[in-house]
Amino acid sequence: MIVRIMGEGQVALAESHLAELDKLDEELLVEMDDGDGPGFRRTLTALLNRVHELGEPLPDDALEPSDLILPSPDATIEEVRRLLSDDGDGLIPGPGDGPIPGT
Repeated sequence: MIVRIMGEGQVALAESHLAELDKLDEELLVEMDDGDGPGFRRTLTALLNRVHELGEPLPDDALEPSDLILPSPDATIEEVRRLLSDDGDGLIPGPGDGPIPGT
């Protein structure tokens, strides 16, 4: 699957890593709900770092359709809220959430 990190580019990532990333995503949602700015920043950074560690960057000139779009590392809580789906799920689809958009 292809993950786009806004402002950075795209990363090819195996779907087998989604469960691990979803745990960080759930933490991020709690921190957003609690208004925990420092916790939000730590967890967003950890989530994006993990995507970089687990994935393979695509060349800058590659324009593949993205299966997931994640915020930039400097995104605010409000910017991330606008990226979230209306169903209450986070940035990463969790188990049982159905197919990943675009797949």
